[in-house]
Amino acid sequence: MAERMLGGRGTHLFAGIPVSDFQASLAWYTSLFGVPPSFFPNDREAVWEIAAERWLYIIEDQDRAGGAVHTLMCEDLEKVISEIAVRGLEYGAEEIPGEGVRKVMYYDPDGNEIGIGRIPG
Repeated sequence: MAERMLGGRGTHLFAGIPVSDFQASLAWYTSLFGVPPSFFPNDREAVWEIAAERWLYIIEDQDRAGGAVHTLMCEDLEKVISEIAVRGLEYGAEEIPGEGVRKVMYYDPDGNEIGIGRIPG
């Protein structure tokens, strides 16, 4: 097994995405994820819980907006893509880096990339 960062002592993950317009991004990410944020730490951040001890958040930061790249792996990727499409969003690019592996990329209003993928079982 590969060595883990911090000696494997990391317990929680908060992954941030800087955005230029908090309200526009809040609407876009709510459409992408299909649920409202889990909580709002303040008036310029929104946090979604992915799984236990794992969160993704947006934060208004105009100087850094547009450079984030995150990938979420999921089960039943095709169903997830269909559910997102019903909410009005289509992916902008796709990768198939290996047999049975697929990743689609969505781009928020600032150009931040949110990939959603699957790894074969």
